[in-house]
Amino acid sequence: MNNELEQIVSEVNKVVKGKERVVRKVLGAVLAGGHVLLEDIPGVGKTTLAMALGKSMELQYKRMQFTPDVLPSDIVGFTMYNSKNQEFEYKPGAIFCNLFLADELNRTSSKTQSALLEVMEESKVTVDGVSYALPKPFTVIATENPFGSSGTQMLPESQLDRFLICLNMGYPSHEAAVDILRGSAGPGLDQVKSVITAERLMELKKQAETLHVEDTILEYITNLTEETRRDPRIALGASPRGSIALLKMARATALMRGGDYVIPEDVLAVINDVWRHRVHLNAKSRAEGMDVEQVIMDITERIQAV
Repeated sequence: MNNELEQIVSEVNKVVKGKERVVRKVLGAVLAGGHVLLEDIPGVGKTTLAMALGKSMELQYKRMQFTPDVLPSDIVGFTMYNSKNQEFEYKPGAIFCNLFLADELNRTSSKTQSALLEVMEESKVTVDGVSYALPKPFTVIATENPFGSSGTQMLPESQLDRFLICLNMGYPSHEAAVDILRGSAGPGLDQVKSVITAERLMELKKQAETLHVEDTILEYITNLTEETRRDPRIALGASPRGSIALLKMARATALMRGGDYVIPEDVLAVINDVWRHRVHLNAKSRAEGMDVEQVIMDITERIQAV
């Protein structure tokens, strides 16, 4: 693995115990220029992971706790009249940072959730007809609790599709749980050291964007995508945006392992993370207890790399 990226993973692992796989996936999404949805129960380290990652790369990060009373203007900002100079002035919202942590995104209103759509897609906000560019790099890491939790509502598909990957943290292993207890009275995030700067991160992102991809890999991704639309168990297959997301994440994965080009294994390593929130099973499949990740794995077994 790239030495700098390995160091970042090591720093985050100081405070996020036993979740190296998840840490690597989130770092890969940042390199790919995408956004991350961490979907899990409270208390498993979602927020800590995001904050530690930001600190290790010297990113300016802000955290917003989403509640029903959060307004769109809290995120994107607003204009107000300045009586001194008799002009309207723009007051930036919380979104103006490198790493925006949207904590419990599914606890706020649909209107507020929608305020993130343009930001996540175009890295800019538009207020009263004027657009304002966000700092670069820019990544949203959103957390959400299970849909059954009190006071939550399901994110719309248009919002879900803006996230490059969707991950579950899961409970820690027995050994990791012991380490968490052992370090619970320690310095916490203070022990996480900076590894690279935001400028260096932009260079690594450029490397990921330009990593060589053979036409056979493009064919492979397209074949997988088309199979999700043909599978009788699936009601909604992967979209063209889903194909592009898979390619971006595969490139970042190849860079992280130190490769100069993408191989089929890079695609398979991330396909569930990229598609599990984009591919939807039909009612019959859900009633039979089928799992979307297993269906995706079935497709990867049927469709072989060219």
